[in-house]
Amino acid sequence: MDPNVPTVTQLPNITQILINTFQTLIAQFINFVPKFIGAGVVLAIGILVAKMLSAVVQRVLKGAGFDRFGEKLNEIDLIRQLQTEIKLSEIVSKVLYYFILLVFITAATETLGIAAITGMVTSLVNFIPKLIAAAIMLQVGVLVADVLKQGVVSLCASFGISSGRLLGMVVFFFFLIITIISALGQAGINTELLESSFNLLIGAVFLAFAVGYGLASRDVMANILSSFYAKNKFKEGQTIRIEGITGQVLQVDNTSLTLRTGESTTTIPMQMLQTKTIEFLDK
Repeated sequence: MDPNVPTVTQLPNITQILINTFQTLIAQFINFVPKFIGAGVVLAIGILVAKMLSAVVQRVLKGAGFDRFGEKLNEIDLIRQLQTEIKLSEIVSKVLYYFILLVFITAATETLGIAAITGMVTSLVNFIPKLIAAAIMLQVGVLVADVLKQGVVSLCASFGISSGRLLGMVVFFFFLIITIISALGQAGINTELLESSFNLLIGAVFLAFAVGYGLASRDVMANILSSFYAKNKFKEGQTIRIEGITGQVLQVDNTSLTLRTGESTTTIPMQMLQTKTIEFLDK
């Protein structure tokens, strides 16, 4: 062959390429249709099973009085302010419904042979038990936080501290935030940054609160400490004289002593009883 003569390039057979492409598409479609139908059947069965089981579980939980735990949650001030009603039987049945449905969706995607979708759905199925554990932890934490709040309010009321409700709310939200962080960790969410920020915030709040509240309530604390020493010395009905004030003891509490002086009453702080001369006039 003469090297100076140009070589003629043979053009591809476009018709044959198109025929082969359509044959491949038809073959893949024919292979995909049975898989698609099988996946649809599996999904339909899954929806039916999930609805039946969730309805049965909801009815059983209602009959067993499981919703009474939700009623305790509804009594909490924070939940009441959200204007929502928690019914645990419905929540559990819904979670069970979607869990069963995801299991059947996993089986359906395996039938289709789509690995990416199968992996995503499997991750969701594995995440649900962690989510349930986190929800239980959050529920218990809210109940414990409310009990602690009520305890702080009652304790402050017994000591005559007027800001007991504020302290109770501080304790409630403090424990609630700790519970939320723990629940997020249980669900597999990284909470290191959140924990660090929370620790810094709590440290600053407690420092400011301790300084401010200590300065504002030093007289109250002085009266409470004085009551431990002087309260047993006084009884209702005694007649005493304090710095020229004569009266009959009506009430002795943790912060003050109340005297009936003629037609009026006089309240004397417990702190004063440690520094003033007291005469007991009863014989």
